[in-house]
Amino acid sequence: MRRLLVPLAAFVLLAAGCAPARTGTLGPAPVGASPTAGATATPRAPAPAATTPSRRPPPASPTTTVPVAPDESGEGGTIVVQLWFVRDGRLAPTRRTLPATVATSRLALTELAAGPSRAEAAAGLTTRVPTGVQVVRIADGVATLAPPAGFADGGAAAVRLRRAQVVWTLTQFPTVRGVAFAGAAPVGRDDYADLLPAIVVTGPSVGDRVTSPVSVTGSAEVFEATVSVRVLDATAREVGTSFTTAACGSGCRGDYRATVRYRVAATGPGTIEVYEVSPRDGSRVNVVAVPVVLVAAGR
Repeated sequence: MRRLLVPLAAFVLLAAGCAPARTGTLGPAPVGASPTAGATATPRAPAPAATTPSRRPPPASPTTTVPVAPDESGEGGTIVVQLWFVRDGRLAPTRRTLPATVATSRLALTELAAGPSRAEAAAGLTTRVPTGVQVVRIADGVATLAPPAGFADGGAAAVRLRRAQVVWTLTQFPTVRGVAFAGAAPVGRDDYADLLPAIVVTGPSVGDRVTSPVSVTGSAEVFEATVSVRVLDATAREVGTSFTTAACGSGCRGDYRATVRYRVAATGPGTIEVYEVSPRDGSRVNVVAVPVVLVAAGR
């Protein structure tokens, strides 16, 4: 029996290593506060709680439809949901810490339609998603949507950006790999990857309280994969700087993580600025500015 188990285990490991990688790097919506969250945007009213049990259903078979409510559940407390808004015609993420609910897909779509907070709007974030977008079912990794009237208004470019917001937001959940709109073929993140800016910042988010050293994460497609970061205080004075390299450089997008130390005399507003240094003239280009609260050491 042992002789049979060894090759079987090796086969399982090999199969896992050959499985296709899921598009994007977002995992499930975690339960509890964000690692850098503190003074986050004021939560909006959550979607009505579902009446289905909070425990997960068994894995779906090819002919089984999984109800919407149990796609990701929280055990009380709070849940962190990432929302993909729009800035300058491109996708831009932010996070919300909200009361936990089993209906996270419904919660995410409600927040997406409600739009950015005042702080997020001041940072240039907007939404193209109207109220009333609903997930009819989630089956075989595909979320089927029932768009409200007017969802297809505004021209092809506006509709595509609207759909991209929904797709990138819903596919953060492990039960959703693609989204089907009104009976159309399912689409995923790769179908809208061209709507990402050169630099995406996934953390920290607008309004987060951060401490030194602050971890800055995201993805980028920049010259020689070099991503630069600086921390500015309330007077726009540079109080910290660093750089890192993304996992992939020019011509491809890669994830990055940079750690930046800063020093301020008192806790107060500040800005995390992520950018690319122009190979032509050394100027800062593709700048993404994230307003945060800088916590002074020992506070």
